[in-house]
Amino acid sequence: MVNDINEEIQEHKEKDLGFNWVLSSRFLFYVTLFCIIAFFFGTCLKLYDKSYSGQPDVEVPDNTLYTPKYK
Repeated sequence: MVNDINEEIQEHKEKDLGFNWVLSSRFLFYVTLFCIIAFFFGTCLKLYDKSYSGQPDVEVPDNTLYTPKYK
């Protein structure tokens, strides 16, 4: 009976991330890698959405041109 309980506890510890450092470090590495890639693509998408669309048609007063025109 005690052996069964110890085996069950040992099996539980092997699956638990707190006790199995190899699995937990691999898991945390992949989670971190996924977060970095998601952040990168998210910022790229946001920059693409807010990209510069070209020169707007701005009316410049005649007196501020390189060769100003006065009345």
